[in-house]
Formats: sequence, structure tokens, C-alpha cells
Amino acid sequence: MTEKIEFVPVLLGSDINVYGMARSFHEEYGVASVAIGKGILGPCTASKIVRVEVVEPNLEDDEVFVSTLLNFAKRYEGSGKKLLLVPCGDNYIKLLVRNQDKLRGVYEFECISEELLMRLSIKESFYEVCTEHGFSFPKTTTCTFEDHKNLELPFDFPVIIKPSNSVAYWNCHFPHKKKVFVAETREEFEAILTAIYSSSYKDHLILQEYIPGDDSNMRVMNCYCGSDKKVRLIALGNALLEEHSPEGIGSYAAIINGYDEKLNEQMKGFLEGIGYVGFANFDMKYDQRDGTYKLFEMNLRQGRSSFFVTAAGYNLAKWLVDDVIYHREVPCTVAENKVLWSIIPKRIIFQYVKDPALKAEAKELIRQGKYCQSYYYRGDRSLKRWIHFVKNQYHYFEKYRRYFGNKGLRD
Repeated sequence: MTEKIEFVPVLLGSDINVYGMARSFHEEYGVASVAIGKGILGPCTASKIVRVEVVEPNLEDDEVFVSTLLNFAKRYEGSGKKLLLVPCGDNYIKLLVRNQDKLRGVYEFECISEELLMRLSIKESFYEVCTEHGFSFPKTTTCTFEDHKNLELPFDFPVIIKPSNSVAYWNCHFPHKKKVFVAETREEFEAILTAIYSSSYKDHLILQEYIPGDDSNMRVMNCYCGSDKKVRLIALGNALLEEHSPEGIGSYAAIINGYDEKLNEQMKGFLEGIGYVGFANFDMKYDQRDGTYKLFEMNLRQGRSSFFVTAAGYNLAKWLVDDVIYHREVPCTVAENKVLWSIIPKRIIFQYVKDPALKAEAKELIRQGKYCQSYYYRGDRSLKRWIHFVKNQYHYFEKYRRYFGNKGLRD
């Protein structure tokens, strides 16, 4: 029997991804996590399972990042506990990759090389990798700050507009900013590009054809690859609804676990072919026109909605701890259990999901007790937490009502 090793999960960030990982650690090991971030966001407010112990607004500066983490680690000198470092955002994974040599020996973690990070995190080069491995993606072109005016597009409207460099875009500011834009007309397209390039963002923009179909055509896949570069976990999710607000568009609000053997094998071959290590998260959309999945992007971390994997019985923290702390070699697990996971009230799901079969499946999973509300956790109950939860759910009612009223979602 393997000797028990004491460890402390040190999570980077304070968003819903951080809370989901903290909940995974607490459910599996009964430990509370600590977090380090630029601020304290809503999901970690008044929580007993994760404490944001360091707030550093300049954390994205490499020198500040390293010094902050090294100074924090001194609190645990002589404790005998290992510090398990878990980046939960694009900015934090890039900071860790760039500074990994300075943190090894102080923290326990595994991550990819900076060369592979650059290939995968910049969308133009990522699509080149997709082509090499046979993945389909939407018809795509790019524009730059220098050539964005009077640009000729190789496909029709509507057009998706999103940043190639997500970290640089996250740090820019301009009126009516959205995570992803959909331009319905040429005039709208040009106005959006002008607004973006009027900000500090001057990197490339990705321009893509719009794949028809509502939110239920979206798929999300979370994987974990061990330090031996072998895939240990594959979990596919079928979105019911996405978030629909400027800051949240493209993020998932409700998911039922799915399964696609061909896609699982293709993804396994892809990740092992590029020598990937750690969590990976893929966004894609099923294109009913040709029956293929169109891959949108790869996040070099677990996704914001990744707790749907833990909720189905495949605890993400366990795969990470088995690999990084205990160095166990485990076979690849493909998730097949189903659960309805959401961050929104159930009533929103039944009001806005169009597909009757999906509604019926969601209703049946709820009846069977296979339902997980990500923000509500019995192991983290308190009056302050309950008040925060109620406010959060009311906020979602208001967001969906504001953006869609009674019209429902676009096809």
C-alpha cells in the first residue's frame, strides 16, 4: 500500500475553474485548497474549501509571479507537506511554463515546454497542428492591425471574430467588449474591428465562418496526460446552453456528458503525438452539414466547466495527484457516466434549450439524482455562501432575460 503523502493544492486564480478544482480536491481528499491570484472573484467568495491567501495585482509580471510564489512557499517550510501547483487560467499556465525551472523543487507540477506552448496557444499555429492531425475546423482567415481595413473575406456572413492571443486580449479594454463577437453584416464587422484595434490589443484576430446550429451543437472535451505523455483521462461533454453575456459568451452553462469513440481515439492520438502533459480542454461544434466536429480552440488547462467530469464520477484532482504526487501509472479511462451539470438555475435550462430530447434527458437525470449545480456544494455551506449563491442565480436569470427575453437562442 502506498504511503500517504500530505500535500496542499495551490490554485492560481479565483474563478469558477478554481472553485471546481477546489471542490474536486475536497471531495476526493477532504483538504482545503489555497489560491493565489490578481483578485478575489465571486466563485471563491466566503468559501471554506478554498482561501485566496495572496492577492497580487501585478501577478502577470514574470518576476512578480516567481517572487510571489517563492515567498508564499516559505510559509510551509518544515511542514513536510508538498505544494501542488495548479494553474487555472491561460495567463497562469503561460507564466508557469515560462518560469518552470525557477519553481521546480519548491512546487510539485508538470507542464509542457515553452516551444509547444507557443505552437498551441496562438490560434494560427494551433490550426496548423490540427491540419497535421486530421482535425476539421471552421473556414478561417486572420487579420492584423495593419491590414484590417477593407479586408476581403473568403466566406459569407455571419462571421466570428476572436483574438489570436487570448492573454493580450484579456488585458485590453474598450467599450462593449465581448469574449467573442458575431458580426452579422459588413458594417458591423468593420465597426467591431475598429473598436478592438482602438484598444491596446494589436495582435492578430481570427475570423471564422459561423457554423450553424444552437448551443446544443457545442461539445467540450477535457483530457489529462500524465508526465509520461500518455493520455490518462478523456471526457466529452454535450453542451445544452452557453453563457450569453459579453464577458461569458462561449463559456458553458449546462452540460450532459457524452461519448464518441472515434473522437476519443483521434484526440488520444493527437495528444500523445505532440507529447502533451497536463490538463487539456477542447471546444468544438458539431456541423450538421457534413457530420463532422469543427475544432475551435484548445485550452492548455482544465476548462471553466470541467467540474462536469468530476460530477460524473471521474475526479480531476485524483488524476493529477496520482500522476504528480504519487507517480502512479494508470491506464487511460474514457468517461461514460452521465450527469447534468450546470452553473445556472434549472428553470433557465428548460426555458431556453430547444431540443425536446435534450430537455427530456435533462429531466430524467434530475429525477435520478444525477444533477450537479457547480456553485452549490454541501461541503461548503454557510450563511454567507448561501446568500452569494442566491444572488448569483438571480444574476443569471437577469442575464438571460436581458439578452434573449422570450425569443430563445439563435440557430
